Amino acid sequence: MLKSMNEQLPMPYSCKISMLKPLVFICFSIIFLGCKTLPNSKLSKEINKQLSSDATINYFQGVLVYDPVKNDTVYSLNSQKLFTPASNTKIITLYTSLKTLPDKIPALKYVVKNDTLYMEGTGDPSLLHPYFGDSSAIKLAQEYDNISLYLNNFKDSRFAPGWAWEDYDQYFSPERNGLPLYGNVVTISNYEDLKVTPGHFQDQVVPIDYSINRELNNNTFYYDTHRKDTLESPYIVDSTLTKKLLETVLLKKVNIVQKMPDTEKQILYSVPSDSVYKRMMQLSDNFLAEQLLILSSSTLSDTLNSAKARKYVLDNFLQELKPPPRWVDGSGLSRYNLFTPETMVYVLNKMYREIPRERLFNFFPVGGLSGTLKDQFNGGNIPYIYAKTGSLGNNYCLSGYLITRSGKTLIFSFMNNHFTKSNAEVKQQMQSIFEMIRDNY
Repeated sequence: MLKSMNEQLPMPYSCKISMLKPLVFICFSIIFLGCKTLPNSKLSKEINKQLSSDATINYFQGVLVYDPVKNDTVYSLNSQKLFTPASNTKIITLYTSLKTLPDKIPALKYVVKNDTLYMEGTGDPSLLHPYFGDSSAIKLAQEYDNISLYLNNFKDSRFAPGWAWEDYDQYFSPERNGLPLYGNVVTISNYEDLKVTPGHFQDQVVPIDYSINRELNNNTFYYDTHRKDTLESPYIVDSTLTKKLLETVLLKKVNIVQKMPDTEKQILYSVPSDSVYKRMMQLSDNFLAEQLLILSSSTLSDTLNSAKARKYVLDNFLQELKPPPRWVDGSGLSRYNLFTPETMVYVLNKMYREIPRERLFNFFPVGGLSGTLKDQFNGGNIPYIYAKTGSLGNNYCLSGYLITRSGKTLIFSFMNNHFTKSNAEVKQQMQSIFEMIRDNY
């Protein structure tokens, strides 16, 4: 996008966009205005030197550093090329959630008819979740003797395209559905005695040391009782299991119905939305990211489908992106996702302009202090990196905000794909470049 703008406009005009008509100005200002001139040519040369060294010759890197106050590109390399973003995808999921969801998470849609509570899920991930432990829907249901549950509004796959099948028993790969319970994972610990949550699975845990956490096609779990840590493993979701889990906590019968009453539905709300966004971003929680897209779709129609949310945001808020991204899931687990550094900076810039700084920065891991950056990119007494990590085998990306020593806020995306050396080596080079920018811009 940056290159194409400067090709279309003679240099005197590309440096003086403010003289253009208001409509044209608005369009261009969204897509990284400004000249290609760098405020510090020496800095640019030093970054080029590091990125063109023998250490980086065998893999693909893309970098964009942008000054949102000057509307100026500080540094760019392969910024219009498509990369596998890994969990940088969660930045786009965050933006989608901020655009579609209210201040509190919609927990249920429901109808009360005669003496029966009819309810359907929205994708809310917080119900009985090990961290949030929300019970708003349970408290509502306990007020009624007759409970009817509709589950057929979920029209999506349990796994997104491109997810690694062998991750089915890993904590970071729970199934997606319309009414998640307990984070869709079984939690097993053995501090004084074997504790299993939900208790429904107590008799399905085999106490042996085994190479997998769960059978592929059934909810049989394995846990070595000599281990002292907690195991989380996804369970296979189906309507019968959802019914049983609800009946266990409600202590009453739940009926599965094939349709909701034909009348206006009410909405029950649960936890503050920002609390879910922050945990998704800080811990890079895949389950929360996937369910947030499903939640977003619940605000657009009665059909729960993450593709609806993705299409809505791309068509209505990100239609200027060139090239258009390939966006297939909410978490970034899929290697089918393809985004450019420009796309990341574009969305980060939109959030920077639309959301109060304190609230926005609170979502992101802080270098050296919190989340997935707790032990990385340490700024000493003054943190300078607020960013989202993205890591898959042979790929490491980082996108977010960088605070310079002069007090300027820069927006950046640094993507590394297809390397065979260690993540630590890649991060070391990135840190050197970040510190160079921090100290010299």
